[in-house]
Amino acid sequence: MLGKLARQHDPSVLVGFDHADDAGVYQIAPDQALVQTVDFFTPIVDDPYVFGQIAATNALSDVYAMGGRPLTSLALVCFPDKADLEILHGILAGGLSKMVEAGCTVIGGHSIRDEETKFGYAVTGLVHPKKILANGGAQPGDALILTKPLGTGVISTAIKKGLADQAWIDAAVQSMTMLNKQAAELIASREYQVHAMTDVTGFGLIGHTREMALASGVAIDFSSKDIPILPGALECIRAGHVPGGLKANREFAECVVSYESGVSAELKTLVFDPQTAGGLLISVARKDCEELAVELRSAGVLAAHIGKVTESRKPLIRIY
Repeated sequence: MLGKLARQHDPSVLVGFDHADDAGVYQIAPDQALVQTVDFFTPIVDDPYVFGQIAATNALSDVYAMGGRPLTSLALVCFPDKADLEILHGILAGGLSKMVEAGCTVIGGHSIRDEETKFGYAVTGLVHPKKILANGGAQPGDALILTKPLGTGVISTAIKKGLADQAWIDAAVQSMTMLNKQAAELIASREYQVHAMTDVTGFGLIGHTREMALASGVAIDFSSKDIPILPGALECIRAGHVPGGLKANREFAECVVSYESGVSAELKTLVFDPQTAGGLLISVARKDCEELAVELRSAGVLAAHIGKVTESRKPLIRIY
């Protein structure tokens, strides 16, 4: 819908919504730019505190995906008029715990009465104008690293149906409450040739990869055996716990994907799974891939080398 509106022309806008990037970037000084993003959604787990943590982790992620450092945030709350306020307190406390971990100060917010609970944040961060990591910039020959496993969408759907094993829930929650802070800070503090970066969230691995490929003018190959998967994710797909967002993602983006023989039906589904607080997809020069991956793993971050960038071609994305 934004694409149908009249464009504003402001030379200080370094990243707008032209390429569906993770956040907007606005320059305020020769060496400083603001990174701005907003995200909120309905509960995907039963525990209010954990829901708050997940919502905050998810909102912060877009700032990290741009190579930025979160600075301030504003809470966005929709809450039923007659619901227990202790639930709201738990949500807010959980969100605050992750904001504190991120070094991001909550400076206010806005709340409305709503029959359905929703929670999230508008987050502002800082980045050097010359160190922005947009989703455009991936180069042929780059390696692709993913920092979290896939499957939060299908597992969350199983949770809502009361059919998720506790081990699946625990692994998904651990992933969704892990900040992308360590990975982003490590990349920002080193001289690795990272050419592009995005976080894998609501549009799934394929949706966000499509945006990166189109913005960069390249094509992408994924190795199916190297894509990390949360425990229980494939079982959820086999049992039919498939969210509507996954179906919408697949309907929209599968036209740019080809599969080699041997790729399972479950994985063909999973790559469209909408992720909450997903990992970073990093396009890095091949010569730096292994060293970056080792350093990320040493910092406690999953770093799966899942594919490579190639010259532009059709299909845009190939999974083998």
